[in-house]
Amino acid sequence: MRRGELVALIAMMFATIAFSIDAMLPALPEIAEALTPENVNAAQLILTVFVLGMGLGTFVTGPLSDAYGRKKVVLGGCALYITAAIVAAQAQSLEVLLAARLVQGLGAAGPRVVALAIIRDLVSGREMARIMSFVLVVFTLVPALAPSLGAVIIAFAGWRGIFGAFVLFSVISAVWLTVRLPETHPPEARRPLRFGALVEAAREMFGHPIVRLSILVQSLTLGIMFAMLSSVQQVYDMTFGRGDEFPLWFGAVAICAGAASFLNARIVVKLGMRRIITTILSLQVVASGVMILLSLISLPETAYFATFVIWQATVFFMIGLSVGNLNAIAMEPLGHIAGLAASLIGAISTVAAVILAVPVGLMFDGTPLPLACAIFVEAALAVTLMRGMRRIEAETEAAPAAA
Repeated sequence: MRRGELVALIAMMFATIAFSIDAMLPALPEIAEALTPENVNAAQLILTVFVLGMGLGTFVTGPLSDAYGRKKVVLGGCALYITAAIVAAQAQSLEVLLAARLVQGLGAAGPRVVALAIIRDLVSGREMARIMSFVLVVFTLVPALAPSLGAVIIAFAGWRGIFGAFVLFSVISAVWLTVRLPETHPPEARRPLRFGALVEAAREMFGHPIVRLSILVQSLTLGIMFAMLSSVQQVYDMTFGRGDEFPLWFGAVAICAGAASFLNARIVVKLGMRRIITTILSLQVVASGVMILLSLISLPETAYFATFVIWQATVFFMIGLSVGNLNAIAMEPLGHIAGLAASLIGAISTVAAVILAVPVGLMFDGTPLPLACAIFVEAALAVTLMRGMRRIEAETEAAPAAA
């Protein structure tokens, strides 16, 4: 498989996640009206429960791929994802829908984690970050298009029709993987699926202080993203009365923010991953602080809306310049246990991010203020951790010289 096709395939595997979240955004008002009219904020759980299932599934998909190969685990995850989507399409209560979304997230964990392991099987370090950036460039087209596509599907088939689109999307990626991608983890490189071996590998991974800090920072950045995704549709609809325009605005912001991944691919080799992450997180602290201040004063509605859209773009831009780099930093010393490492890193950061995001979404009070305050605090903590990472690196580099 040529490099361009590999990037496209990996991007589609990642896009399963974005499509499963972003296509649901325009459906939240209808689902709330149909299944939970007494508590409309509860409809946000359709997004975060999916992410929680994905985080929990991530714990096992990496070790399974280390033991049995990458392709089998991806295809098994696709089968689980498709089955859960069919159940969700028939759900008559919010509880059944949430359970199906949880299982759907478990299935999505296969493509998500194993895609990272496949890249790490082939490249490492800054080259891995570069390829991840190209993957994310393609990946950002899905958030740009998914809400509009979801709105079109809802117009013709109702909100249940979106789950049929999920099935089709997953079938296409599974067939493409089966036909075109050779197994990147041959039998001689596989690790037996033994509990003791998994514990030892996890101990080795967490023995790296840089890996630990990278996971913490990734948890905070993903928490910022999931908090924004949980609340953004309600902000457009209830705060600004622009619910009908939401798919178009969301798509425009996603396209603009997608430039971040392209920019990262251009500059990461020259500037380094840590400098880029620290800089963009610091800028987000400033941007969120400005959003808080402007939310506390009486702006004209048009100016307030424009401010929110710009701030939303800065959040997505930050994600494009940080998540791929954070994954590359964490995976750099762990190539020999890439599947397990990708699982643990993805699982811990995703579950922690959901824990951070759910309360923020449920605190929605008709304004962006709770969201802005939460993102300000999380970005500030992430900057502090990145500076701690730099101090550890400096001490590590100085130790051999002192000896």
